[in-house]
Amino acid sequence: MESVLIVSGGEKGCRLLESLLRQCGFAVTTVARSGCDARRLLLETGFDLVVINAPLGDEFGDELAVLAAEQELGAGVILIVKAEIADSVAARVEEDGVFVMEKPLSRPLFFQAVKLLEAAYRRMAGLRRRNGKLQNQIEEMRLVDRAKCALIQYLNMTEAQAHRYVEKQAMDLRKSKTEVAEGILRTYETYER
Repeated sequence: MESVLIVSGGEKGCRLLESLLRQCGFAVTTVARSGCDARRLLLETGFDLVVINAPLGDEFGDELAVLAAEQELGAGVILIVKAEIADSVAARVEEDGVFVMEKPLSRPLFFQAVKLLEAAYRRMAGLRRRNGKLQNQIEEMRLVDRAKCALIQYLNMTEAQAHRYVEKQAMDLRKSKTEVAEGILRTYETYER
């Protein structure tokens, strides 16, 4: 986790959160003073961690917390609220992945929350990388299958022969199966027209 957004309407809250985050190892933080500013920043920049000190001047902050948690890269989100309403707010936002903490903040609990969110973020990043690799493999398989279908249709090969042809061409030409499949499709898609 590298980029942190602090959303707090008060100067005192900003300074406290910046200090706590510095102690957690975050040197650079971005500060927003309102929900509107935070939304603009979230659209412009992806953040790894968002800490919201509610209420804000223009909104409470729970909807902003949910928005931040739903971003494509899934930032870790901490929403800090008064102790009296923490349970009811948590019931509304925890399902969306927002971690709710009570005021006044406990330093050890805050540090644990940040470390927990860091661990979850790293795990999610690993899963996203793995998912990306699997998506690429699926796309390669689709492309190769389309090429094999073209060979079956236009050269009357069996599925096994088409499969062997693609693999042999890839080996002989020192190309990936994807490149061979693209070449086959270029040849036979042009032939169709």
